Amino acid sequence: MRSPTSQAIRMALILILLSVSVFPIYWMVVTSLTSSANLFADTPQLLPDPAQAFNYADTFSHTGVLVWLRNSAIVAIGTMVLSILLAILPAYALSRFRFRGKGALGFLLFATQMLPEAMLVVPLYAIFANLALLDTLGGLILANTAFTVPVITWILKGAIDGVPMEIEEAARVDGCSRIGIVLQVVVPVVAPTLAAASVIAFFHGWNEYVFAQTLVSSQDLRTASVGLASFVGELSTPIHTVMAIGVMYTLPAVLFYLMVQRYVVAGMTAGSVKG
Repeated sequence: MRSPTSQAIRMALILILLSVSVFPIYWMVVTSLTSSANLFADTPQLLPDPAQAFNYADTFSHTGVLVWLRNSAIVAIGTMVLSILLAILPAYALSRFRFRGKGALGFLLFATQMLPEAMLVVPLYAIFANLALLDTLGGLILANTAFTVPVITWILKGAIDGVPMEIEEAARVDGCSRIGIVLQVVVPVVAPTLAAASVIAFFHGWNEYVFAQTLVSSQDLRTASVGLASFVGELSTPIHTVMAIGVMYTLPAVLFYLMVQRYVVAGMTAGSVKG
């Protein structure tokens, strides 16, 4: 049993970590609800001013933030779904099958992560131009998926390695096909890892900027990351607008993570064998 002192120290550390994690979001809210007179005052304003809520109304009426958030959601969800679908079967093959070149294939998957996105923008731009994928959200989803599939493949492979072979053998005895084993047996068992991989793919698609800035030129197809960066000017930057959009840009991603986290925790407590 922990002593009351150790429990108090533990709770204090947890509260400190939570405060550090939440403070950036809180400070964005405060800044977005601070008047121009107090924005650069000697004494910082530590509490939001509800009277400045019109900053959000002005942001909605004078910017395309709703369209940007919609586009970001389409790209993020599309990247997440396509990445999971394309990574499941390669992960299973790397985990269960033995074939020539398996080690080289695994190394090549890692090698794809060694080059930064900025170095691949020009060749991707040329390829997408030939395939008529420029200035489309579908092309942006494909570009993001190309970067997330190798990572998710290795994450899922590690989870599949931990699935007992006896479960698959029992399913095979019952007449289940290989694809059926993957979809009906393996996928439910590694559901927590799938949830974690979904978070990685979603956030990559949600936060990605280089491809979104280069491969998409239409104003109506801008993602929120590009739209937010467009307000940072050489001579002036509307801080209220930037922070208001930042709050609206951050909250959907945070809510998505909190929703998926429930399933991750719940899945970790689920057994892989029926009683």
